[in-house]
Amino acid sequence: MTGQGQLLIFGLGYTGTAIGVAAVSAGYAVTGTSRQPAFAAPAGITVIPFDAAESAIAIATHIVVTAAPDDGHDPVLARYGQAIAAAPDLRWIGYLSSTGVYGDRGGGWVDEDSAPAPTSRRATARRAAEEAWEAAAAARGTPLDLLRLAGIYGPGRSSFDDLRTGRARRIDKPGHAFGRIHRTDIAAGTLAAMAQAAALQGRRVLNFNDDLPAEPAQVVEEAARLLGVEPPPAVSFAEAEAAMSPMGRSFWAESRRVSSAKTQAALGYRWRYPTFHEGLRAILAESGEG
Repeated sequence: MTGQGQLLIFGLGYTGTAIGVAAVSAGYAVTGTSRQPAFAAPAGITVIPFDAAESAIAIATHIVVTAAPDDGHDPVLARYGQAIAAAPDLRWIGYLSSTGVYGDRGGGWVDEDSAPAPTSRRATARRAAEEAWEAAAAARGTPLDLLRLAGIYGPGRSSFDDLRTGRARRIDKPGHAFGRIHRTDIAAGTLAAMAQAAALQGRRVLNFNDDLPAEPAQVVEEAARLLGVEPPPAVSFAEAEAAMSPMGRSFWAESRRVSSAKTQAALGYRWRYPTFHEGLRAILAESGEG
């Protein structure tokens, strides 16, 4: 075994890659799956095809799953459920889910102890995947962290990019506030959770959500201010809704405020970017424009 252990990440996408980079720096040997044949992973991460993960599962001490449900089923468990059940050294599983499983709360608050109440098709599939991982982890007696993520943003995926490409929209729907989470905090929070594996039992819920629920229009306005450009004109929700996709409508149909105070206390980690203000400034500074 190398360093802290053998981490297997199912899905080296935007978030999975950031977790992998942080884990390499922390001393883990990291392997990750990708469905892209030409995917070039950062230094220190071994890339394997999704359909060739048996050997990596057999030596994994930690598994992180970023893959979304496929046709209502978790693709990792569908393909590797038996191999994971038999993995001899596995001591922690982290499943990256969504705060969408809490459903619509009419702008009210939820926390880690709130019961899931998904309403959209995507959130219902996420909750079903959570339950499948709960059953799989319980059957082998391995600790499971359900990492429920808010809206993910970071370098290359923020309102700055939308403004630069002309895709930004400032939709006016007062009271429709929700949280976000910077990619750096997802990676650091996941590493903090992994480090606690030996002291964990059963299933734990962690909310990866920043400390300031805000309306999407506010974030666009702040990004425009930092760039020194005019924000796009405000559009009423009624006007914008007519052109939305079903996925877009499902997003705007729900409103909730998510607390992550218990998560930060449990992990002993305070978000590096507790609000979108700090997060946007950091992204701009990293780009060399701040």
